[in-house]
Amino acid sequence: MQKRSLSTDGHMLGVLLVIASALMFSLSGVLTKAIAADVWTIVCWRGLIGGAAIAAYVAWRQRGRPLGPAFRLGPRGWVLAIVGSLSSLAFIYSFKLTYVANVAVIYATAPFMAAGLGWWIMRESVHARTFIAGGFSLLGVAIVVAGGLGTFSVGGDMMAVVMTFGNALYMVLIRRFCDVPVVWAGGMSALQLFFVSWLVTDPLAVSAQDAALLAAFGLSFAVANVLWTEGTRLIPAAQSGLFGSAETPFAIILAWLLLAELPPVASFAGGSMVLAAVFGHAAIDARRKHEFG
Repeated sequence: MQKRSLSTDGHMLGVLLVIASALMFSLSGVLTKAIAADVWTIVCWRGLIGGAAIAAYVAWRQRGRPLGPAFRLGPRGWVLAIVGSLSSLAFIYSFKLTYVANVAVIYATAPFMAAGLGWWIMRESVHARTFIAGGFSLLGVAIVVAGGLGTFSVGGDMMAVVMTFGNALYMVLIRRFCDVPVVWAGGMSALQLFFVSWLVTDPLAVSAQDAALLAAFGLSFAVANVLWTEGTRLIPAAQSGLFGSAETPFAIILAWLLLAELPPVASFAGGSMVLAAVFGHAAIDARRKHEFG
């Protein structure tokens, strides 16, 4: 009985950690919009603070053991880090150029893109329901992007598509490169952007308010990664995907409450289709995982 109770407590903790990580990740859009500095300055600060915090976390996890293996990326790890850096850059650009809701909705299709890439690159089997849900969500994305044609937001929408593809590829490469220290690869992807952006911008030419927001952005990025890493250790992957999907509605609600940002009708229509596909598919996966163990 005590063993079962401990298992239940661990599961609940995992759920709470994944939901908390989704909330922290959802702050990205609001913080990017609130910061007046340019994109390169944002990724510079976010990369330095987030990368350093992740490095400290990796070192803490390795306490009492040799640090070398945890920080040794190798060629595959560097590929992961580069893909992560490019995706992060597109991520920040997309928030600067379009509505937070549009980015959040488009990014919600990443699991379906990852399933398609996994089938193509690794010949992983994909359920028919995943193809159906993926097609439905991509139709929703098409409606969102079409709603921005001829307006300022279309460039940001396309950047969000590029970012989502990059993150989907990152998900697949994590499974392909199972020997790579994934958390540190994420930290190095952030630090890479810090070093590159330091060469193309003056990161110190920011206001005190922006400096505080940039510091918060870097810390939220690191905390979100740590919470997600710890949470996914405690619950099944299907449930992690389901509760992690809460990032999308969190981001939309925060943008509405804190920025008074209301996207056009097309964004709501397409977004509703994407969210229905994502949550419906995730709920079915979680239920089947529970039924069949």
